[in-house]
Amino acid sequence: MKNPALTQERLQELLRYDPGTGEFRWRPQEDFDRCAGEIAGCGMRSDYWCIHVDGRSYRAHQLAWLYMTGEWGRPLIDHRDGDPFNNRWRNLRLANAPSNSLRRRRSDRPVFSGITLDRRSGQWIANINQGQRVYSLGRFPTHEAAHEAYAMAARLLHREACTG
Repeated sequence: MKNPALTQERLQELLRYDPGTGEFRWRPQEDFDRCAGEIAGCGMRSDYWCIHVDGRSYRAHQLAWLYMTGEWGRPLIDHRDGDPFNNRWRNLRLANAPSNSLRRRRSDRPVFSGITLDRRSGQWIANINQGQRVYSLGRFPTHEAAHEAYAMAARLLHREACTG
C-alpha cells in the first residue's frame, strides 16, 4: 500500500522548521520514539540533508519549500549559494535543472572517499570498506584529519592485499 502524499499540515504537525538556520526539529508526539527538539534527518551520500517522514525519505530543501509555501518545489529547488546543506529559507528558490547545476558549489566543499559529516556533533566520521565489511575509523574534528585516517587505513589494507 502506497503512503499518502505528505501535506504541509502533516509536515508542520511533525516538524518545526527554522527559516533562519534551515534546521528541522521534531515536535513532541505521543506515539513517537524521537525526542522533541532533536534535529531531524541526516546527511546522505547524495550530498543532501534528508529527513525520513511517514515511511519515506525527503530532501530537506523540498520539505522547507512545502513547509513555507504549502506546495512542492517544482521543477527544482536551487540553493543560491550552491551549498546543498544550507537550507535557510533565504537561500532557497525555484530553478530548472541547467541553472541549478551551474550554481552547485564544488571546489570549496571537501569531497573525500569514506568520510561524512555528522551535523549533530560537527565531527567528521571516517569508515572504510573491505569486501563485505565496513570498518569504523573514528570521529575527527576536521575533514582533513578524517581523510588522513582513511588514507592510512587504505594504504594498510592495500599493502595487506598485495602481500597477503
